[in-house]
Amino acid sequence: MLTTLKGGFHRSLNRPPQESGILVGNRGEQMFLKKIGGVRAVTLADGTVMTRADLPPADTRRWVASRKAAVVRAVDGGLISQREALEKWGLSREELAEWKRALDRHGVAALRVTKVQQYRQP
Repeated sequence: MLTTLKGGFHRSLNRPPQESGILVGNRGEQMFLKKIGGVRAVTLADGTVMTRADLPPADTRRWVASRKAAVVRAVDGGLISQREALEKWGLSREELAEWKRALDRHGVAALRVTKVQQYRQP
């Protein structure tokens, strides 16, 4: 038995999507959902909701301030663990700690590469 979901997708009532990992589209094609362990969304201290979709891709090579801030906020908010962040993006503990320190003290602007020396504390 199929039931219609938002967007015209169907799922079987006998098997919830969390168990099957498969959704059937309105044309009968199958779509596979990636299963993710752990928290999927968190509410940050400022009231915004952050999901895993808000995180930069694992192959990120160009680290702009907003991407650095997203990783720090995800770790602080409990969306991902520090270990997961270090492994996923190939960061060092010191690098992530420096991003956190700069973000906490001076905000997102301090994460810009051109401002590192201006915000660096002796």
